[in-house]
Amino acid sequence: MSLIFKILPRTMWQDAVAAGKFTGAPVDLADGYIHFSTAEQAEETAAKHFVGQTDLVLVACDADVLGAALKWEPSRGGVLFPHLYDTLSVQSAHWVKDLPLGDDGKHQFPDLTQ
Repeated sequence: MSLIFKILPRTMWQDAVAAGKFTGAPVDLADGYIHFSTAEQAEETAAKHFVGQTDLVLVACDADVLGAALKWEPSRGGVLFPHLYDTLSVQSAHWVKDLPLGDDGKHQFPDLTQ
């Protein structure tokens, strides 16, 4: 299994669960795809785009299950990032975990290898 990760506000994920699918955060809708990060990229993504934000969740998905709609494209400095050119079925989530802020102001990530 090759896990990729989406960081988003808890309420946005709750809305997705109610709808059965996640159509994207505002940045995803503007760019035309759902932004994901690998385990190696997730902490930098949180620090760059979610600094100081509370009540976030981390959604883990198996990249292999997402099929041809998942593209690996260059972003920060040419590094490949996973982008989903489709909606995300909430059933595709391998797990969803809280992403709390630590005392140091950084998000505290769970084990991203499971």
